[in-house]
Formats: sequence, C-alpha cells, structure tokens
Amino acid sequence: PLFFLMIRRPPRSTLFPYTTLFRSSHDRGQIIYFYGKKRSRKGYAFSEDIGRRSGLKAVVPYTTRPVRQGEKEGVAYHFVSEDTMNDMRQQGRIIECRCYETVQGPWYYFTADDGQIDFEQGDCCMISTLEGYEKIRDYYGKDKVVPVYIAVDDFLRMERSLAREKEQPSPCVAEVCRRFLADEEDFSGKKLRALEITDWIDNTDLSVALEQIRSLLKKGR
Repeated sequence: PLFFLMIRRPPRSTLFPYTTLFRSSHDRGQIIYFYGKKRSRKGYAFSEDIGRRSGLKAVVPYTTRPVRQGEKEGVAYHFVSEDTMNDMRQQGRIIECRCYETVQGPWYYFTADDGQIDFEQGDCCMISTLEGYEKIRDYYGKDKVVPVYIAVDDFLRMERSLAREKEQPSPCVAEVCRRFLADEEDFSGKKLRALEITDWIDNTDLSVALEQIRSLLKKGR
C-alpha cells in the first residue's frame, strides 16, 4: 500500500498559560497529564526525569499489545490479555479505553480505576493520549487534571519511529506509517481546539523542554 504523509513542524511553544490550570483545589491532589504524538519523547521526560525529580507518583496504564524488546511489566505499561481487560470492564474499573487496528491485529490501551490515583495521597502523573485526556478529565473533573502537551517536529518524530522499529525482531514500516497517520487524526487542530488545548512544550531540545516542565510544576505546586 502507498502512504502519503504530510510532515509538519510544530509552532513555537508557550509555557506561562499552563500555570493558570492549577486550581484552588490543588492542595487535594491533581493529575499531571502528559500527552503527545508518538516519538515526541513524552515518556522519557515523564519517566526518566520529571516523575523522579518532582516526587510525583506515576500512574501505569494497561495494554493488550505484545511486550516490545526492552520493555518491562509495570514500568511503562501493565501488559494484560483481552480476557483480563474484559473482566475489568465488567467490574466497571475501566475509565477510558482505546483500540488501534494495527497490521498485527487490534491492540487495546486503557486506564483503570485500580487505586493508583488517590488524591488524598497527593499529586500523581501519567502519560496517555488526547482522547484519554478528555475521558480522564470528565471522570475526575476538569480542576483535577493538568494537561501538558509535548510536541516535536514531525520529521524528527518519523526518524525516531523508523530507528526504533529497526530494533524490533520483526520490523514493520507499514505499522510506523499507520501510527503516524493515526496521530495526525488524533491530534488534529479541530480536536485540540475542542478541548481548549492552545499551549504546548516543544521537545525538540530535551534539556530545554525539561526545564520548562520543571518550571511549570514548581509554579503550580
């Protein structure tokens, strides 16, 4: 199949409007919600630096996709079967769930009300998607969720995606293209505007992005 990709560069980042998202209820705990397109390195900023240095508790989501090379259970994801996911759904424990029809079959990603998020214990942070942000916000309340949108030049994202795919036991360029096109739809301007997302942090230079995020969290807390 042929894939036609429109590569775009993100606008310049803005930071200060983010600080207005921290509400007066902040002393009761909030979710610092990192999200962005694939290979924007939101996971690196989240797991390797921000969560560790700020002391925020990391909320680990779930997925039914296979474990990739180098991944460990309970770090980036809890890896479960579809049967386990369906049991959790019947118990009313799934807050949000997304299904991606990949070239290797359907993969599910979801967040569960499993006790990881406890506002009485303070702030926590998590990584997910724009769609996931909307559902988490609706579930817990807008004043309880602080969205932090991580953006990166599309050329750089594609380079990172192809480099990572080469490391897999069975590389699949078609799957890289599918994920890229899915991101373009998931993060369309229309969807961002509908959720009132107007600010982001440019992660082209990781060190600059990390300083911006630390400043954001410091001002909010």
